Amino acid sequence: MPRDENTKPAQDSMQIRDRATMSVSAGVRNVHPVYLDRALNAEAWDVEGTRYIDFIGGIGVLTVGHRNPVVMDRVAAQCARFTHSCYNALPHEPYVAVTEWLAANCPIEGPAKSMLTNSGAESMENALKLARAFTGRTGVIAFEGGFHGRTLATLALTGKTKPYKTGLGPLPGPVWHLPYPCPETGVSVDDAMAAIAKLFAVSADPASVGAVVIEPVQGEGGFRAVDGEFLIALRRLCDENGMVLIADEIQSGFARTGKMFAIEHAGVAPDILVMGKGIGGGFPLAAITGAEDVMNALAPGGLGGTYSGNPVACAAATGVFEVLETDKLTARAKQLGEKYATHIAWLRDLPGGHVIGNMRGIGAMRAFELIADDGKPSPKRLQTLLQLARVNGLLLMPSGEHANVVRLLAPLTIPFDQVDEAFAIIAKLLPKVADIKD
Repeated sequence: MPRDENTKPAQDSMQIRDRATMSVSAGVRNVHPVYLDRALNAEAWDVEGTRYIDFIGGIGVLTVGHRNPVVMDRVAAQCARFTHSCYNALPHEPYVAVTEWLAANCPIEGPAKSMLTNSGAESMENALKLARAFTGRTGVIAFEGGFHGRTLATLALTGKTKPYKTGLGPLPGPVWHLPYPCPETGVSVDDAMAAIAKLFAVSADPASVGAVVIEPVQGEGGFRAVDGEFLIALRRLCDENGMVLIADEIQSGFARTGKMFAIEHAGVAPDILVMGKGIGGGFPLAAITGAEDVMNALAPGGLGGTYSGNPVACAAATGVFEVLETDKLTARAKQLGEKYATHIAWLRDLPGGHVIGNMRGIGAMRAFELIADDGKPSPKRLQTLLQLARVNGLLLMPSGEHANVVRLLAPLTIPFDQVDEAFAIIAKLLPKVADIKD
């Protein structure tokens, strides 16, 4: 394994893992059994000094890389002034600076307002509160394969049972899950609209539905991109029935797809845009931006939180915004996406390349399947690739309905030669992966 000889570990990953077994809840799962020591841009080193190319990026958080210097400078400057004030009690300018950027850059029709939170799930919870307050309705339409968080209300929206909902009993509702139209599901826009029509005819009065929640590109669902015509149809449906359209861009936002937000590919403006992950550059920050009348639907005091919009996290976000612009990361995401697509096509022509199945996604939000010899999903081959790649210095992340999809979440600032290095690692592992039979 590649090692950093200048790093002498105080303890190894196995020792830390033994400690974690005694103190960390069994419900907190790790994909990789190594412990991070330090990182820079798209490289990471574990406590034993092993170097990795990081295609996980904190699961899509590190859009501008580990310890981006612009972000770190903003954080240091803010820490030298003060590290926390609850915005609800004693407000601060960094919170305002973030909301101003969001108002100027989010695809909301008309005047927009925002609130800041700590996580994507918290943002989605508050989006549901706002939709209820604005419409006076409790029903929500969500989609199969979607993931919106692990809190009770966001679990109700999530279109997958295991492991998230197992043993939890009834969840907040009512929530109706409908088919997600995209090439991977084989569901057409007409099919999906017919499912909505059937829902309204059989199970739900449209007047009881307050919101439609959708990921323009499903994250945990395996980077499946919804048909843009469906987003246009949902916008029309919401307008005709007084519903709020909520776009979950927690994973797809902030240039990942080649536009600042994935819904812009369809030219659709949601009523509420839910964000997280990439906004904070590695610091806990998330946001909701929406139409002014929707965002003002709750009484003063109805939104907020002790740590929501922490000034250090907000300072980090302003650094992220600067890097998005100066490094032209929307354009770079398109370039990365093209490079990923070229490499994935190359892999298919190599020995063992028949294990590479469907490629999907938009821009740099790309993924590919691992399949069995009969073309069916192969979670065993995916797990083999993950393990072998890690041993060879590459960190990959699984996803998808069948846990057979590798999603590529490297920072958008990753040097191209490290992308080449990463795919060279995958290439040499394909014959071993192909030896695994389901």
